[in-house]
Amino acid sequence: MKPNNFLIFLLLILLVTSCNSTKEDTIKNDFFEISDINFLSNHNDKLILFDYENAIDQGFILPSKKQIKNGYFNLSFKLKPLKDNQQFYYKIYYQNESYKFPEYEFQKQKELHPLAHENFYGSWEDTEIEFKSIPNTKIGEEIMISDSFRIVGNPRNEEMCFFEGENDRWKRNPRVGTYSAMLIISTENGIENLPDYIKNISKTNNNSFINPYYYFLYGEGADNQNYKVILEPEFITTKASPNLGNGLYVENSNFKNSKNPHDHYTCNCNNSDSINNNATISQFIHYVDNSAKLYNIPLIRDVINEGYSKEEYNWYRAFFSKEELIGILPQTAKDPCQTVFSNPENNTITLKNPKSEYGKWQKENVGIITRHGFTYGKYTVKANLTELLNKDNVWNGITNAIWLIYQGGSGQEKGWNLRRPCTKEGYMETYWGGRFDNRVERVAYSEIDFEILKTVHYCPNNIFPPLYENYEANQNSPEAWNTKLPEEVNKYDSDIAVCCTNWDMACWQPENFGTGCQEISYNGQTFLAHRWEDVYRAITEKHMANDDELFGSDYYYFQIDWQPDKIIWRIGPEKDQLYEVGYMDDKITSIPNNQMLLIITQEFHNTNWWPGSPYDQHNIPFPKNEITGTIYEITIE
Repeated sequence: MKPNNFLIFLLLILLVTSCNSTKEDTIKNDFFEISDINFLSNHNDKLILFDYENAIDQGFILPSKKQIKNGYFNLSFKLKPLKDNQQFYYKIYYQNESYKFPEYEFQKQKELHPLAHENFYGSWEDTEIEFKSIPNTKIGEEIMISDSFRIVGNPRNEEMCFFEGENDRWKRNPRVGTYSAMLIISTENGIENLPDYIKNISKTNNNSFINPYYYFLYGEGADNQNYKVILEPEFITTKASPNLGNGLYVENSNFKNSKNPHDHYTCNCNNSDSINNNATISQFIHYVDNSAKLYNIPLIRDVINEGYSKEEYNWYRAFFSKEELIGILPQTAKDPCQTVFSNPENNTITLKNPKSEYGKWQKENVGIITRHGFTYGKYTVKANLTELLNKDNVWNGITNAIWLIYQGGSGQEKGWNLRRPCTKEGYMETYWGGRFDNRVERVAYSEIDFEILKTVHYCPNNIFPPLYENYEANQNSPEAWNTKLPEEVNKYDSDIAVCCTNWDMACWQPENFGTGCQEISYNGQTFLAHRWEDVYRAITEKHMANDDELFGSDYYYFQIDWQPDKIIWRIGPEKDQLYEVGYMDDKITSIPNNQMLLIITQEFHNTNWWPGSPYDQHNIPFPKNEITGTIYEITIE
């Protein structure tokens, strides 16, 4: 064999052996030897994709029967007794390693981390099966043990996820990312002294779950010779990618004002059993309260394609009388399947804000929402959402939003999806309540946002400076109505604001919780985080970006990287060219830990929510034509 060919052959051998789950080394103690451990003996690929079929009712199962024939990971190992009359036992555990808290606190001499119980870990899904016994064998004789397990939702079988006697495993779905597997071999003496809450992970110790990884790797079981711990740190890696072409499921409760929603159903948008079992997306219907009301100029225009100049904007802003303005709330779809479309040919979703007509005035929000919740993950969206600025850099009134929101569902009244307790004064009780709202220990509401619109770049003060002088509607004096924006705003004339927000419900627990503008540094950048007051429920950062780059190209990527202790917002022209535009951690804001859904919208914000915006929604015309956006891909990993 030639030297170069030999090196290639050697590398291939190393690659194959490094990807194999079999541990060929013999592991031994005074009682037994373990060898030929294989955590994944019936599957060669360590990458497992989430199978969405039927997951809406049963939750995700890893693996599905379509991925591995029997629907389980097969485990095998050999055991050789080294002493007579010994009974041995074993148990398998797994844990998500990508999105977890460390099992112990580094600064406290390996003391149990107070949030390690929140990690996603499990064993056999029947938690009443504790350690399984290994048949007795003579000294020196090997016995082969074969077993199987799978990863399911609600692996501790917690009561909060049950509803009407059913275990709704979808209420605590498996997390994406890398999983470890941990095999424990125990002597009979070890079993007798093992706490019940480690043998059975559904049990608690002083009303708290105890992470078995902590117990065996760092706690009481770590140095106990009765146990042998075999850890596979990268057992499998998982990711999710909802098929956007599998249809749209219609929640009829969202269309109570529709005379007959069934009249609008299509073969790919309805509430049939087939669509319910396979569709990963539903049409999203915004909640619109009276604070969003618009008093809009009575003008219809295609702002992007026909043009709407700064001078025209100022003219109409000045010369329409109050009596002529149209008082409306932003609308939502009255009938299903009319403004969102699932395209099975190319697996995309199309959004269409409908046009307006004289006498039928409307600025209608449009969007989609995923149907399967996750806790944590790197959410990446590839999309071509509508442009926001025209050639004169006037805004069309749309906010492109990509956001996560807490998941509801049957049994919500039992609190299955509450955030962890806020131990300092509590959360504001409601999303819509005012500054004098009650404070409570726990809430369900959580939200993480990209909101991309035309607003000012800077971090505002409580007393907001005007962007232009007051004017008088004097047609004979252009200087009086055709006001100019200040240079500090015009500097970003062709840019839009990428606003990154975490709704922490004003929990004061983070050590650096504050109001006004706060600097926070990450990865060589400094971000300015803003909160209006200490009862304000959200904290926001802004990044200015060119509208043509984000929404004038064929597509762009947007990523929310939601981790247990931080959130990172990224954007970029390609998935491998993302850059950070926002960062927050648990020192400055409360990071949500409940299960959330992804929403993508094109919506009409009332700019009173964004003080100082150079263009007011009231003075943007109603849309003359449909405003279209396309979603190409969603991945969660």
